[in-house]
Amino acid sequence: MTAALSHQAQAFAVDLARLLIWLVVLTLVFVPLERLFVLHPRKQRWKAVPADLAFYFLNSLLPALLLAIPLAAMAAAARQFTPAPYAHAVAALPLWAKIAAGIVVGEIGAYWAHRWSHETPLLWRFHAVHHAPEHVDWLVNTRAHPIDMVFTRLCSLAPLYALGLAQPTGGQVAMVPVYITLIGTVWAFFIHANVRWRFGPLEQLVATPAFHHWHHTNDEHRDHNYAALLPVVDRLFGTFHLPRHWPPAYGVDDPPPAGFTDQLLHPFAPRRRARVVSQAVTETCETRVNETEANPSRVWRTK
Repeated sequence: MTAALSHQAQAFAVDLARLLIWLVVLTLVFVPLERLFVLHPRKQRWKAVPADLAFYFLNSLLPALLLAIPLAAMAAAARQFTPAPYAHAVAALPLWAKIAAGIVVGEIGAYWAHRWSHETPLLWRFHAVHHAPEHVDWLVNTRAHPIDMVFTRLCSLAPLYALGLAQPTGGQVAMVPVYITLIGTVWAFFIHANVRWRFGPLEQLVATPAFHHWHHTNDEHRDHNYAALLPVVDRLFGTFHLPRHWPPAYGVDDPPPAGFTDQLLHPFAPRRRARVVSQAVTETCETRVNETEANPSRVWRTK
């Protein structure tokens, strides 16, 4: 038992080291880009960094653990019910074809998971954590609730298993979900980047920062651009929106608490209590605005 615990501790240490290296690489890439080509300059960004980093490490470790059993079940079901001739035909495809097909079907699954997370109140309670920041940059990509990430990733990988593109045996075939997840993860950091780049006609073919920033908008154009890689999926389902200008504001009307632990626990809070707290905060803000308009010289102080 001691040997098993030691092995697990070593594996955990290796994962942490890998995440630290990956974080350093991302920082070296995106921090200079966001300084040179910044879209929205933002002072005191460092105040949100500790929570973002906490989400980064948590979401790099926990979702994989939570997905292990469901993915194993889907793999077993695929082996059991996929006809052998079809499985052999898929296995015979070149790796690039499997990855391309996997990206398309996985994108459709992820699109609907993302859209349901906006349209279903229960799922939105978890997904709102990602939309709460009133700024968007590369590190905001990591700010998401683990339950939200598990749901989206499960929906994106399920079509791969159903179509035989994620067979657990056969060498390269088993690596298709890994490659697709890696591509999606890297691209997610890019489309959240706080850069003012526009890509002309290419924006119609692949997701870009402008495309995804409009997904984070907090105005009448919210609830668009759900795709992570392929905007054509949004065109197909009528949710594409990409004007020439950038969103006027980010965030949500009723944000969850700001702290890391509070944001993790908030989706589980009774809905009535959450509404009461939200309503109390809103009424307090409205009261102060009204009293300030009546008496502009008044200075509000917080404890």
